[in-house]
Amino acid sequence: MNKKQTCLRDHFLISMPHLQDDGFAKTIIYLCDHSEYGAMGLVINQPLALTLSEMLTHLDMKTGKYQQATSVYAGGPVQSDRGFVLHRPYLGDPWLSTYKISDEIQLTTSLDILEAISSHGSAEALIAIGYAGWGAGQLEEEISNNVWLSCPANSDIMFNMPAGERMQAAAALLGVNLNLLTAHSGRA
Repeated sequence: MNKKQTCLRDHFLISMPHLQDDGFAKTIIYLCDHSEYGAMGLVINQPLALTLSEMLTHLDMKTGKYQQATSVYAGGPVQSDRGFVLHRPYLGDPWLSTYKISDEIQLTTSLDILEAISSHGSAEALIAIGYAGWGAGQLEEEISNNVWLSCPANSDIMFNMPAGERMQAAAALLGVNLNLLTAHSGRA
C-alpha cells in the first residue's frame, strides 16, 4: 500500500447495486485485515440455512438454548470449510487462535470459542463459514472502479441488527440510501 492508500481494516465494504457477482451482490463485508499484501473480510449479511445448534451438533459439541436461533453466515467463497468467529473481547478468556482487529473486535478461528458460546451464549458474536479475500492491489482497484463503498465499521450494526437491515444501515452512516442508487456503473 502506498502512502496515499488508506488501511481499511475495521471497515465495512458495501456492494454497489451494479455488482452482479453471485458471491458478492447485495453484500456487506466486514474487513478483518487490509495491507499491501491484500485484504480479508467476512460477509455479514448472508445467513446460511444452518443454525449454530446444528453446526455444534455436527462438530459433536454440546448445544444449549443459546444456539437455537443463532444463524451461521456465508462469510465468503474462500476456505468454505473453515469457521470464523467475529466477537467482542471476552475478558479473561484467551482463545487458542485469535487476531485482534480493533479494541472492540476480534477474530477467532479455534474451536474453544465455540465451546464457550455453546455453554454461555453470546449475543455479540458472528459465526461465519468461509471468507472473502483479495490479492495485493485487487481491492483498491475494485474500489476505484466503484464496486464498493467503504465506511468505518459499527459493531452495533454487525451484532445487534437483523442481517437484512445491515447493508442499508451501514450505507446510512455515509448518508447514502442504496435504494436510490442506479444499477448501472460509470464515471462522471
